[in-house]
Amino acid sequence: MSVNPMAYEAQFFGFTPQTCMLRIYIAFQDYLFETMLVVESVILKKLAGFPNSKISPFQIRKSTEKFLLFMKEHFDKLFSKMEEVLLQLVLNIPENVLLPEDKVHEQYSYSEEQFQALQDEIRQLQEQYKAEASAGQALRAELEEQKAVRAELEKILQWFDGLDNICREHGTGNFKESFAFLTENSKKLQDVLKDVEEKSKKMKKRDQLL
Repeated sequence: MSVNPMAYEAQFFGFTPQTCMLRIYIAFQDYLFETMLVVESVILKKLAGFPNSKISPFQIRKSTEKFLLFMKEHFDKLFSKMEEVLLQLVLNIPENVLLPEDKVHEQYSYSEEQFQALQDEIRQLQEQYKAEASAGQALRAELEEQKAVRAELEKILQWFDGLDNICREHGTGNFKESFAFLTENSKKLQDVLKDVEEKSKKMKKRDQLL
């Protein structure tokens, strides 16, 4: 069998020419074996009509195998020639023939250096795309965080607006003045509370002395 891979022919036919020839060889060989078995069975039937014959079935089998070996040797020689002719003249695509799906390569031919440069450019574009995709993902995450912060700020503003409205309803002026007033009173309350705590400690000490 030929060792030439014949990849271009396999692309066109959908199978390798060597595979085709191998199947033909196996089919012919199987047919030859079956034919010899039929011939042997016919001879045995004819021999059964001559009970006094000195030829035994074992001798017939040996003769059949010998003839089969002879036929196979000649068949292999003939098939080798047939295979050579078919692979060269029938199942072979000439070097000057270009398949329709490969016409684009003829129009846009590239050297090995140009092909490598294209591969490098594709690799760089892929890396750039990955970097941009990562940056886009980070930006989307930041936008989501900003939305959450904005929502919280809006809640705080609504809360302040609510306090401002309450202050106006109770006649305490605007919220800023009320907030300053509350802050000042809170400090005064803290001072009073501190003073009460100090006096309470002094009274406890007196009770302990008495």
